[in-house]
Amino acid sequence: MSDQNTPYLKNTWYVAALSTELDKDLLSRVLLDTKIVFYRKEDGTPVALLDRCPHRFAPLSMGKQCGNDVVCPYHGLAFNSEGNCTSNPHGNKRIPTKAKVPSFPLMEKHGFIWIWMGDEVADENQLPDYTTLDTGHDNAIAYTYMKWPCHYELIIDNVMDLSHVDHLHGEIITTRGQLSPQIPKLEENAGQLAASWEWKQTPPMLIFNDFLPEPGKEASHRVTVTWAKPANIQLSIGCSQGNQPITFESEESVSQYDLHVCTPESENSTHYFFVTRRNHHVEDAEYNQIKIQNMHAAFELEDGPILNAVEEAMETPDFLSLDPVLISSDAAPVRVRRTLKALIEEEHKTKLTLAS
Repeated sequence: MSDQNTPYLKNTWYVAALSTELDKDLLSRVLLDTKIVFYRKEDGTPVALLDRCPHRFAPLSMGKQCGNDVVCPYHGLAFNSEGNCTSNPHGNKRIPTKAKVPSFPLMEKHGFIWIWMGDEVADENQLPDYTTLDTGHDNAIAYTYMKWPCHYELIIDNVMDLSHVDHLHGEIITTRGQLSPQIPKLEENAGQLAASWEWKQTPPMLIFNDFLPEPGKEASHRVTVTWAKPANIQLSIGCSQGNQPITFESEESVSQYDLHVCTPESENSTHYFFVTRRNHHVEDAEYNQIKIQNMHAAFELEDGPILNAVEEAMETPDFLSLDPVLISSDAAPVRVRRTLKALIEEEHKTKLTLAS
């Protein structure tokens, strides 16, 4: 639980699951090399426990939920949402003092279950403000999840450097080669790093073209990707015609507000969560499925295979240790890597200081 050599930042919020993944069944998931069982109490409150009974170490996820407790499948010991043993059906039914399972603070927000896996007291204020996801028509938002066999920082690199769109992706999100020549504008504020690009293209990006006043005609485009620790990337993208402002709130622009969240399963496997909200065509629920299918197709057929090949070629998760050639588009992802590394090192120092 308190491994000082962990390669992950611990005192922070990670997405553990989509809210919709927690239903009537126990959910077992490995996060940061730790196997955890999730369920909901009878009032709907989400619960996270170490997925290991302290008796014979059977996975609690193989058991069953009984009221607000989870019951071990092997010998029937029951544990409540705080991880305390509430029932021992054996002998004199005495509950052993050590019969306790570690529990983890959770927070349900923006359609996700967020988990805090560090030793410090969970701080809800550390979660960035993504309330844009909570406002708007119910049919204008879509969620998805995939597990991908690569290190989580490679996915962060991929989203923070969108110049690869010009070379890797197909017609539906092409920028007509407008991103590569640009040096992205970087802004750092309150520990978050944003990279932005602005350009014009004809025809507009196909994901927006049909919703513009003059489809096929030149449109101004803007995209901003903002990283927040540990692995949250908020992407705002949109376009407009006639010199109208490009913001998600503006009725004159066609925009979407996305959140990409990476949670490490292990060094070579990542839980990739994604949500997109749009400010156009908001009542069409079927359009959500098109958006999600396109996202999966782009990542699984284009981004993903490249990231797997990169990881195999690197033979290490430490990108910077390989002394890579860096170009202008690397400014944002490299700064994120250095920031995350510094945060992890500082957390390790703090733990060592407290332990001494």
